[in-house]
Amino acid sequence: MNAQQNGIQAEHVDVVIIGGGPAGLAAAAELHRRGIHNLLIIEREKQLGGILRQCIHDGFGLTRFQTALSGPEYAQRFIDTIEELNIPYITDATVTEVTSERQVTAVSRVGMRLWQAKAVILTMGCRERTRGAIGLPGERPAGVFTAGVAQAYMNLFNTMPAREVVILGSGDIGMIMARRLTLEGAHVKAVFEIQPYPSGLPRNVEQCLGDYGIPLYLSHGITAIHGNTRLTGVTVSEVDENLKPIPGTEKEYQCDTLILSVGLIPENELSLDAGVILDERTKGALVDEYFQTGTEGIFAAGNVLHVHDLVDFVSMEAENLAGSVAEYVEKGSLKPAAISIKTDCSIGYTVPQRVSGTTEFTLSLRVKKPMKDCRIVVRQDGREVAVKKMKKAIPAEMIRFGISHEKLVSGLNLEVSVE
Repeated sequence: MNAQQNGIQAEHVDVVIIGGGPAGLAAAAELHRRGIHNLLIIEREKQLGGILRQCIHDGFGLTRFQTALSGPEYAQRFIDTIEELNIPYITDATVTEVTSERQVTAVSRVGMRLWQAKAVILTMGCRERTRGAIGLPGERPAGVFTAGVAQAYMNLFNTMPAREVVILGSGDIGMIMARRLTLEGAHVKAVFEIQPYPSGLPRNVEQCLGDYGIPLYLSHGITAIHGNTRLTGVTVSEVDENLKPIPGTEKEYQCDTLILSVGLIPENELSLDAGVILDERTKGALVDEYFQTGTEGIFAAGNVLHVHDLVDFVSMEAENLAGSVAEYVEKGSLKPAAISIKTDCSIGYTVPQRVSGTTEFTLSLRVKKPMKDCRIVVRQDGREVAVKKMKKAIPAEMIRFGISHEKLVSGLNLEVSVE
């Protein structure tokens, strides 16, 4: 039974923001600056800040603030702004339902509450792929963690989870945890990546693995897990171009802990409840240049939309979204987006996936495999409307560039390719 059926009266607000991490906080602050003051942030944790609270390493903020900050420091800058502007928020509250009519139901410490909003912003972030998601074979002993869980144990709860460690996947969190565990006295034996290239940023390969002598093995996967109550070891095999294990290449590694850093998935269960259509490639919503989903009045930004490599881009994307939401609240609608954005086989995805052709927008995309000396070309009806030259393009780094609406023709799709 939902809140309305339960006889709970809806509270009317202009905007509800679901998620108090870097995207939600940035969107709220920018909305306030644009004159939208009747808004609310709902956060399920006991504190604002999202995942950044446990990211104690530095490197955040170089783009957004032009200075190196730790995760908590980066989040605190936005939290301070929320407090200074007196923007309402509730914590320790779980949103249970979002409807296509922009009704939001949440369970909090004071019971069930219901809001009717003019606009809803989805900023729920993402979650890690688990052992079950990748079908890792073998026994099920203790000692198998995702990188984020291990990070939380160490940085939030002051608990050392490992001594002899193997890491599967070269995602950024996994490489950062390889360094963190090493600094705390653990022995990280190796990082194994099933792809023929690292899946994380080059700076993390160098600073987290290279600087500490931690080997990275590409085109390797784990084919068995050993142990009864606690992990005792893993079997690692080389893989072929189809990512299948190569017989005869098996090697045993003794360890008490396996850390998984095998990808992130946008957190979109609430989005689906609201009738939001997801992109099969990003696992986030299909949006236009206003960051509006296919469900009118519901917007998305940050890692719930597509997984970013830098938190600075998360905040900047949410700030751009806020301008669109403010316009929607004031006018009641936005221009229809009738121009679809298509890609060739070398592009993993684009955001947005459709545009109106009436305003300049930022195109974000990722390539599917590493490339050198290439051009990212955007065409409409065979005519080049934007080009970005790249000395190097890798899947780990999101590519962003602006596209002017003045070159676009209404009704004709855009095509993005790599040459």
